[in-house]
Amino acid sequence: MEKILLLAHTQDDGSLPKAACESLNAALTLAADLGGAALTVGLVGGDVKAAADSLAACGAAGILAVSGEDFAASRYASDALAVEALVREAAPTLVLAPTSSRFSRCLPGAAFRCDGRIETHITGIDVVDGTLQVQRWYYRQRMVAKLSRAHRPWFLVIDPGVFEPWQGPAGSADVQAVEVNVGDDHKRTEVVGVQTPDSDAQTIRPDAKLLFVAGAGWTKKQADGQLQIKRAEELILNFINRSNASLGSSKSLVDQSSEGGEVISFMSHLNQVGQTGSTPRHPKGLATCCHGEEPHTVGWRFINERRAITLDPNCGWAQGKADVLYVADAFEVIAKVNELLAEG
Repeated sequence: MEKILLLAHTQDDGSLPKAACESLNAALTLAADLGGAALTVGLVGGDVKAAADSLAACGAAGILAVSGEDFAASRYASDALAVEALVREAAPTLVLAPTSSRFSRCLPGAAFRCDGRIETHITGIDVVDGTLQVQRWYYRQRMVAKLSRAHRPWFLVIDPGVFEPWQGPAGSADVQAVEVNVGDDHKRTEVVGVQTPDSDAQTIRPDAKLLFVAGAGWTKKQADGQLQIKRAEELILNFINRSNASLGSSKSLVDQSSEGGEVISFMSHLNQVGQTGSTPRHPKGLATCCHGEEPHTVGWRFINERRAITLDPNCGWAQGKADVLYVADAFEVIAKVNELLAEG
């Protein structure tokens, strides 16, 4: 019989991130599909009380926790020790965890220490004739594979946005503390603080309801025959800040910085969406001045509602790739939308 351990780490305020609740839903579903496999939750963080209480009604057989000042901040050495201790205490055959920068850094090493195997970027979990199969994407999201393993423990790191987040009432959870001694050899990396950009400079928002993608058309000559880069910057930045949208970019736009052309100043390769960029998961997406061909739209496969603005009615977005296509000037449309957002 399989035994499942769900790993989760707390946020700065002690709560669980949305991705952890999504992975919990995946773990509960998997436990049921496996005929009632035992599920244990393992928490890592500075103070895990609030996080544990939020899971009191989830139905887990137990909640383990490694907590304390040494585990408040993300650090490979201490996090790997914490995960290893939780796995050895729970003795699971399957270890599930949400994809995050913190876990992506430490889980491969922890899996090695536990003589386990690990799969990352899981986008589907299924049980077929009693055999667990997982789905993941390869080659920048252009090939999908289904895998199964006999080796245990098997670590599965689940991408966010794949499962609905678990929701349940908070209560008072009984937490079993797992002691981990972080010696001086594991404190060579000292966390001295966190630097974040100003709120108006942060353009990548994974939890945003809307993904706004800008294409190279924003930096081309417009109807008056002139470049309007500064106006494009103002329109785009005003829109994403007023709508709280996340900003994406086509590859052709971010590549202009290496070609000596004038570019949108707050755009970088981190914003890139598509074949060689990210594959975000937002409820809605709006593409502007993009051509809509496969290398770009492949990054949109997990967007639920796709819309596009372009002056070309024969654009790739019009060939069945967009749910709604606006044949219009993106400069004029976004300017009008910004006016309406300012009034509302």
